[in-house]
Amino acid sequence: MKSRKRLITRRTALKTMTAIGAVLAAPAIVRAQSKPMKLSTLLPLTGAGGPYGPAMRKSAVAVVAAVNKAGGWVGQEVQYVSEDSQTNPEAAVRAARKLIDVDKVTGIAGTWASSVTTAIGPLCWESKTMLASLSGADSITKLPHRGFILRTQPIAAAQLTVGTKFMLSDGATRLAGMSVQTPFAQVYFDAMTKTSAEAGKSVVESVIYEADKTTYRSEVDKILRAKPDYIFLGGYTPDTIVVLRDLFRAGFDGKIMAGAFAVNKKLLEALPQEVTQGIRVFRTSPNVTSAAYKQVQEIQGVKNVDPFSTHVFDHANLLILGAAAAGKADGAAIRDVIRSVSQGSGVAVSNAVEGIKLLAQGKSVNYAGATGPCDFDDIGDVKAASFRYDKINKGKPELVTIM
Repeated sequence: MKSRKRLITRRTALKTMTAIGAVLAAPAIVRAQSKPMKLSTLLPLTGAGGPYGPAMRKSAVAVVAAVNKAGGWVGQEVQYVSEDSQTNPEAAVRAARKLIDVDKVTGIAGTWASSVTTAIGPLCWESKTMLASLSGADSITKLPHRGFILRTQPIAAAQLTVGTKFMLSDGATRLAGMSVQTPFAQVYFDAMTKTSAEAGKSVVESVIYEADKTTYRSEVDKILRAKPDYIFLGGYTPDTIVVLRDLFRAGFDGKIMAGAFAVNKKLLEALPQEVTQGIRVFRTSPNVTSAAYKQVQEIQGVKNVDPFSTHVFDHANLLILGAAAAGKADGAAIRDVIRSVSQGSGVAVSNAVEGIKLLAQGKSVNYAGATGPCDFDDIGDVKAASFRYDKINKGKPELVTIM
């Protein structure tokens, strides 16, 4: 049987050359490599951050679903992998190793506790895996992370600088602080001391305590001996419940402020209203007028969304947009282009679906997030943020001001 020779006609050659030319002329987003985009979250589904994890995960799932419904990031579906940090550094390291070594994820989003982010940071930058975090400890972005860490939460020093100004405006003259041992505890107290001194006031006492104790009465007694009129609490929900109960039993009648990461629905349900009455609560304020925030409201099905879920919404969108702009699902490539999609003079977009379409047309984009402008400095810290202050009245938070 004679072999058949394949004849290349002029018409066939022209078709081939036209196809090759079209591929080469297409934007990088269309010519992406075949490696899949694997977005992962490492969330506090259990442990001290457990009350927030499910809503945070819901935001990430919704972002991925929207992108895949619209055709994926480059005609491919984004794959989603979720792990529980347990709000515990050791558990988080095990989970991160799985995500990086077994699942081969492109990026990790949503790390909450500063101790968790500090623990897994080296795994991320050594493996060139992007890490988007909402942890506040100043030390995190001072690590040699080589650009592989971004965070949408302002640093702890900024939080307590503004927080102390609020306490001073709220009548504080003799401030004190109590915090569970965390990477940001001393930073909190240093910022309080500096800001108070600049206003001619003083921090009369500060105590850093261990977690998981059944009582903090000795620490409370030490604080009260200094006769403060305003106490800042920097712990998480489980220990703050105990501290508040001990302060109430000790008869403290001054003012108290704590973070929203501690004073949440779980805490308010666990304590009688007379214990929580009047507590001031601070948190970063999302951009409630933004299109992105409205999308998170729809995802969560509530009017006032948990701010942590807005951070994860932004993380997921930013990482996917970074991969789309880079044209490949690669941590180093995303690192190199992430600021090109999050700040600058590009077309404002509120989600990855909008951004991917514009990038495919060769246009530049500027992601405007639910947390606010996602503009990052050279070491990965967000440049600007607003803070909201509430006052607990009959077991519910009421807005005092936004600063």
